[in-house]
Amino acid sequence: MLGPNQYGKAETRLVLVRRGGPEHSLVDLNVSVALAGDLADTHLTGDNAKVLPTDTQRNTVYAFAREHGISTVEDFGLLLARHFVSSAPSVSQARVSIDSYGWDRLGPHSFARTGAGVRTAVVTASGSDTWVVSGVRDLVLLNTTDSEFHGFIRDRYTTLAETSDRILATAVDASWRHSVDGEDWDAGYEAARSALIGAFVDTYSLSLQQTLYAMGSAVLQAVPSIVEVRLSLPNRHHFLLDLAPFGLDNPGEVFFAADRPYGLIEGAVLRDDAPAAGLAWSLHPYDGDR
Repeated sequence: MLGPNQYGKAETRLVLVRRGGPEHSLVDLNVSVALAGDLADTHLTGDNAKVLPTDTQRNTVYAFAREHGISTVEDFGLLLARHFVSSAPSVSQARVSIDSYGWDRLGPHSFARTGAGVRTAVVTASGSDTWVVSGVRDLVLLNTTDSEFHGFIRDRYTTLAETSDRILATAVDASWRHSVDGEDWDAGYEAARSALIGAFVDTYSLSLQQTLYAMGSAVLQAVPSIVEVRLSLPNRHHFLLDLAPFGLDNPGEVFFAADRPYGLIEGAVLRDDAPAAGLAWSLHPYDGDR
């Protein structure tokens, strides 16, 4: 039998230039839409009478940018998701995922791409209900010290040496679930991102897992309306190089930055009274958190 399914237009690239004065502004987005509902016919018989074409979904993204503008990615996602669940009777659930690429101003109409991570938003709508998950991806952070790793399980295959001083580096992929959908999204994003960075900087780390929990807890403390934080932290290993063959010492200064394989630490931090996640993390209620 047919199991859970969805379809949509993925990665619609949208650049919006506001030209309301001598100083232009720039919004640079990657928008993906996924729809679910009464769509069995198209899978089982090829009957497309209930299918809203993905081409239409793409055009809607562009048209809404022109008609409604873009204040924040969360508001734009809410606007689109609510539209899609009301646009066709067969569509009962919609998810809009948005990546927002930051640009630093160089002049009135000149910009440079920022390296401060990619802002993300995932908005899900079903009937009159909505769920908003904001986040940041590819936020690269590094501590040159104040990180240890020792006391772990050792067996016949263990070659890793214990260390009391190492480089700790990661590319943060963090998402946080909101309890409301009408807050100051920009202020909340900046506060959450600052909390992530602050916890990474201030935590003397005995494991990346410990740092993950500290970062998630800091976000919950900084933004009361956030009820859950999910983090994925790759451990970007830096290996001290042996320079003795060249007649040189290496007092913790020259490293090889390995890109793979890498440890991947993932986890969630929730408030004790966090409400049920509903469809926040999944388009299908029987796949996601209840």
